[in-house]
Amino acid sequence: MTLFITIRILDVVDILLVAMLLYQIYRLIKGTVAFNIFIGLFLVYVFWLLVKAMNMELLGTLMGQFIGVGVLALVVVFQQEIRHFLLLIGTNYQLSRTFGLEKLFNIEKTKMATNQQIKEIVRACDNMARSKTGALIVIPNKFELKEIIRSGEKINARISSALLETIFFKNTPLHDGAVVLIGNRIAAARCILPITEKTDVDPNLGLRHRAALGISESTDAVAIVVSEEKGTISLAFKGELMHKISLIQLSAELEKVIGEETLS
Repeated sequence: MTLFITIRILDVVDILLVAMLLYQIYRLIKGTVAFNIFIGLFLVYVFWLLVKAMNMELLGTLMGQFIGVGVLALVVVFQQEIRHFLLLIGTNYQLSRTFGLEKLFNIEKTKMATNQQIKEIVRACDNMARSKTGALIVIPNKFELKEIIRSGEKINARISSALLETIFFKNTPLHDGAVVLIGNRIAAARCILPITEKTDVDPNLGLRHRAALGISESTDAVAIVVSEEKGTISLAFKGELMHKISLIQLSAELEKVIGEETLS
């Protein structure tokens, strides 16, 4: 008796979608503690399938109960990764540009930074790198980071290199923490940022770099770091760190992020 396996186009699409989903999950959790937890849960699930195949009823029942509540356990354990995944989906949802509340109700949008103000940011980073003044500057894209701003001191001043350098001068009370820029203004200073949970971060990187990675993982913000020890400039975006970048690279990346928002 010959058996024929029929493969439909939908089956191929199904396999490709599952493969893409697994790849995105891998990208989200690689280098974190959650990756080891995921591998452990996957091995438990495979073992449960083997137990069911061998008709081991008692062990299968016990493990079935464990697998039954596994979804809730996954939500608790991977809450940061799930939030990041949903953030990526929401950030890439382009209909908001066409049917946004600002256009429906004619709400005035925040004025975006000009090319001159981008130059002010780059100039401040250059001067602070030369003097080895540590700095952490966060620039949101579509998220306002209200909770982050509430954790610091509100400033609400126009962006200028002199003001940024003054804030991060080591003898000022506002130098410790992050500065958040909203549009063309410095919204707040001495803000507290979440620290990355990645375990494969270079051990030579300090808390500023880890905080920059943390905010870029949990939001759509760009974070600029000026190293106090080495006088180098780094940039974190979408959970990735561009280390020791040049001023030309920094300017180009800022124009990409701020320029895209200006056009939207």
